[in-house]
Amino acid sequence: MPRYVVQRWKKIGFVMGATIALTAMIVGIGLRPAAAGGATEAMKSTIDEVLKILGDKDLKHPEKSAQRRKMLEKVVGDRFDYAEMSRRSLGSTWTGLSAPEREEFVGLFQTLLVSTYAEKVETYSGEGVHYLSERTEKDYAEVRTKVLTGKTEIPLDYRLLNRDSVWRVYDVVVDGVSLVNNYRGQFSKILKNGSFAELVDQLRKKSEKIRTS
Repeated sequence: MPRYVVQRWKKIGFVMGATIALTAMIVGIGLRPAAAGGATEAMKSTIDEVLKILGDKDLKHPEKSAQRRKMLEKVVGDRFDYAEMSRRSLGSTWTGLSAPEREEFVGLFQTLLVSTYAEKVETYSGEGVHYLSERTEKDYAEVRTKVLTGKTEIPLDYRLLNRDSVWRVYDVVVDGVSLVNNYRGQFSKILKNGSFAELVDQLRKKSEKIRTS
């Protein structure tokens, strides 16, 4: 991935590669929707919840850090569809997996994504997020936003899928770079030279490191 892309991810709290900060999306000041719709309102509700947690003075005490992290992870988990993200990131390999294999992969992938998100979003100090537009087609939607950080404006879009009348994020695109496609490329390289078991083993090790850190 080009260095300038990686740097832009870092500026808004995202790291694409070994990590993914799921969303500097939600640490904005003065949010102003340009074209609000169902998917946009769903994103705004998540943003409001996260802002409430980040602004809670009581939760800023060091002894409350674990509680605060869990609260952030839950809010994000309620909006992101980790199973769909996992399916799209694995591509055709997903169809050949058993139910237990899929369940384990989703769990490991979720641990990686959520942990990194929580770490990055807690340190994010951007000036704001502006909503630009919403495009909807049947059960799919894309909410386009612009993240303001310093003098830089970074395009940040969310792709959502409506299931059981709930909009859930299945991909994040920053400055034209898709999170799902990025992981799919990484996983494909591992699977090309190895096996699914080896990929899962790598994720297990990363997950264990996260849990013990």
